[in-house]
Amino acid sequence: MIRAKVAIVLFMLLFSLPTFAQNLNLRYDSTYVESSRDVMATRLFFSRKYTKLVAKVPETQERLTLVPNTGLKMGLGFTYQDLTINASFPVSFLYPDKIGDWPGNLDLQSHIYAPKVIVDFFGQFYNGYKIDAENRTYADEDYLREDLRQMSLGINLNYLFFGDKLSIAAAWNQSSIQKKSAYSPFIGFEGYGGNMHGDSLLLPSNPETDVINFDRASYFMAGPNAGMAGTLVFWKSFYLTGVASVNLSGGYTKWRNVEEYKKWGVAPTYYLRGFFGYNGPRFSITTSYVYKNLNLIETGPYDQAVNTGDYRINFIYKIYAGKSFKQKFNKVNPVRIVIKE
Repeated sequence: MIRAKVAIVLFMLLFSLPTFAQNLNLRYDSTYVESSRDVMATRLFFSRKYTKLVAKVPETQERLTLVPNTGLKMGLGFTYQDLTINASFPVSFLYPDKIGDWPGNLDLQSHIYAPKVIVDFFGQFYNGYKIDAENRTYADEDYLREDLRQMSLGINLNYLFFGDKLSIAAAWNQSSIQKKSAYSPFIGFEGYGGNMHGDSLLLPSNPETDVINFDRASYFMAGPNAGMAGTLVFWKSFYLTGVASVNLSGGYTKWRNVEEYKKWGVAPTYYLRGFFGYNGPRFSITTSYVYKNLNLIETGPYDQAVNTGDYRINFIYKIYAGKSFKQKFNKVNPVRIVIKE
């Protein structure tokens, strides 16, 4: 029931944002950003999304990293009239380390980059984790946990002070073109919650890890953030974009190992986004990496983090649609139905 309530609140916030942006009448400065909302950017992309659990071993430098049973995916998508749809699917030769008979995973990430507004939504539901052999001190084989389940939900909201001159969307989905270099500080708020559990203790048993082992954990973290975003444009159509923020979150983390432990507190976290590529009037190619570090509340020997990432490469071909197609698509576009111009 709690999961459902959290999900409903996050989705309501997510889908209310376009109306919020419209009410603010946000528009790009045409001197810096060329809008291309009526140009359809079709894309072929390769991506890998993940949520890892990192557990630090007390009094040593060792970190046990549980990684999900995922790999590189291939996908197709498009951006047109402010609407972006992407769908990816597994391809066997891109999954050399994937265990095929394990349960599937669902990873939902939405990144909305509008004028003066940045919104990131995460909804991950993973089944099956492992620790690679090279990251284990007391064993030389992979540690496999098909029974481990992990759920994580989160939202990140930011306001860019000079966002009318800076288009993060130009770097992310090529829905516009950044014509001149620009930067902007920003402030915002973020919140994350989730849990993980298995049929038995989740970490491999050895003398050093027994003290931090657990079979179930949950957390909720929320708080303000601040950062800087900027794009360097060079050779006319090439760009390098970076977005970085730090956050101080308050909340709790709860663990169970026979007995249950719960600790309230605050913890620093950070969020990094990087983009590099070429964005021309007809063709574009871009690489990107999105990484969210979420340190959980530390108590006693428990010092853990839940880290989420998404790295990808996009190959884009832009189509200049005719007037008739624009009008027909505009009538059925859910974004334009919500936002009345």
